[in-house]
Order: sequence, then structure tokens, then C-alpha cells
Amino acid sequence: MNETFYIQLLNLAAGAFLLAAVVVLWRRELAVIIRVFALQGVALAGLVGVLAAHQGSVELAAVAAGIVVLRAGVLPLLLRRALAGAGQAQRETAPLVNVSASLLAAAVLTLIAYAVTRPLVELAPSPATHAIPVGLTVVLIGLFVLVTRRRALSQLVGFLLMDNGITAIGFLTTSGVPLVVELGVSLDVLFAVLVLQILTTRMRATFGNTDLDELRELRD
Repeated sequence: MNETFYIQLLNLAAGAFLLAAVVVLWRRELAVIIRVFALQGVALAGLVGVLAAHQGSVELAAVAAGIVVLRAGVLPLLLRRALAGAGQAQRETAPLVNVSASLLAAAVLTLIAYAVTRPLVELAPSPATHAIPVGLTVVLIGLFVLVTRRRALSQLVGFLLMDNGITAIGFLTTSGVPLVVELGVSLDVLFAVLVLQILTTRMRATFGNTDLDELRELRD
């Protein structure tokens, strides 16, 4: 793979990765958010796949395949199963921040990510490190989703966006991580999602809802 084609593919994958996070902020339908999260998993796998092709690394290619299976297949499937039992709670009805303000916040977070990571990029300039701000932006957007959405399922997606962003940063800064490390982290994330799905199901069975603000009112 020549350098120009490598940079173009890397930028394309990074752009799709960031766009998916912004679309999560834009849309309110939980089913759509889950599909967009699955597409982000494909973009992340594509990012790793481009690095694998550029380096000629079979190990990285195997990790990319694992990312597709877990982050574009297994995790969205678990989220859809949780959504299927949600009854009427199919939308994020009253987030703490509206759509326009959320998109403006995404722009601000992007600027912050580029400013924060500029010294790191200048320290070791390369096509991969130039994409690091995208990974940090996704982490910040995931955190924003986590603190501004009220549905437990939306907050879970925010947590997973943060994990995707951290994973992308790890690959971009180190030009890949050992396969055993990625497998360990992925299994931890899968375990966390399973636990959170069980908690969400129990909340719905006990209280009939997963709106965390309403549950706080019940506590008060």
C-alpha cells in the first residue's frame, strides 16, 4: 500500500468513526442510535484494518476481525435485546441538552480535543498520530452522552462510545496493541455490558421505566 492511498483510507475511516459519534448526538430513536453504534464499530475495525494493511501485520488484521464481531455484532445485539424489552421507551424523550446545543457541544469538544492532543501529534508526527484528535473527540462525545441522556440504554451507548474512542487512541498512538491485550479489554467491555443489561432489565421489571431522573424521584 503506497503512502498516499494509506493516508486517504486512514482519513476516511477516522472521518466515519467521528461522524457516527456525532450522529448519536443528533438522533433520539434508540434503535437508530444502536445501528449507528454498530456502524462505528465497523469504522473502528476499518481503522485498525488500514493500519494492519500498511504494516503488513497479521495480528492487527485478526484484531480488526475481532472488533467487527464484538463491536459491530455482539454488543449491538445485546443492546437491541435490551431495547426489545423496553416497551414504549423507544426514544430519548427529554435529554438534558437539546439537539442544537448537543451538536454545538460536539464542535467545541472537537476543538478541545485537537488543542489538547497537538503536543502529542507534534512529538511524533505521522498519519496515524494526526488522527489521534478524532479518538479523543469520540471519548469526549461519549462522556457528553453519558452525562446528558436520561435513558439507561442511551447512557450505556455513551459508555461504549468512550471505550471505542479509547481503543482508537490506543491503536493510533502505538501503531497497534498486542492481540492478548485487545482481547482482554474487549472481554472486560463485554462483561460490563452484560452486567448493565441485567441491571437495566431489573430496573424495568421493578419500576417499569429506565428514565434515571424518574427513578431519583422515586428514591426522594
